[in-house]
Amino acid sequence: MEATSTYNEMVGIRLRSIRKQRGLSLQDVQRLSNGEFKAAVVGAYERGERSLSLPRLHRLALFFQVPITQFLPQEETGEATIAPLPSGGVTIDLNRVEALSGTEADIFDRFLRSIQIMRQDFNGKVLTIRRDDLRLLALLLDEPEEGFKKRLVELGLTTDTI
Repeated sequence: MEATSTYNEMVGIRLRSIRKQRGLSLQDVQRLSNGEFKAAVVGAYERGERSLSLPRLHRLALFFQVPITQFLPQEETGEATIAPLPSGGVTIDLNRVEALSGTEADIFDRFLRSIQIMRQDFNGKVLTIRRDDLRLLALLLDEPEEGFKKRLVELGLTTDTI
C-alpha cells in the first residue's frame, strides 16, 4: 500500500504543478470544467489521497491541454532535464501565437508545443526558445535566419530586442 500512496502523491505533485503553471485555483478548475472536476476531488488527487483512473487522467490531460505523460512521475536519471540557455534566444508570447492564423500559425503552434513537452513547461504564457530552436523555426517557416528575430517582433510574438 505504501508504494501506491507514494505514487499517488507523485502524480498529485505533477497535477498541482501543472494547475499552478496554468494559474488556476481548485475553484477555477471546477468552474472552467463546468463541474466535471470538483475542487475537493482535484485537491484529494493533488494530495495523493485518491487514485486517478486512466480515463479520468485522460480527461484531466485534455482539460489542461498537456500530454497525459506529463502527469506521470519521471524516472530518476541523475541528469539535469533543462540545459542552460545559450545567448541568442527569444521569449515568445504564447497568447499572441494563438491569435495567428494560417499555415504559419500551425507551424508555430506545433513547434512551440513540442518544445513545451520536451521541457515540461506548461505555464501557458511565455516560452523562451534557444538560439538553435530559433534557427530551426526559421528554416521550417522558410525565413532567412538573420532577419527572423525581426519578423517575430513584427508579428508581435516577442518584445525581445533584436
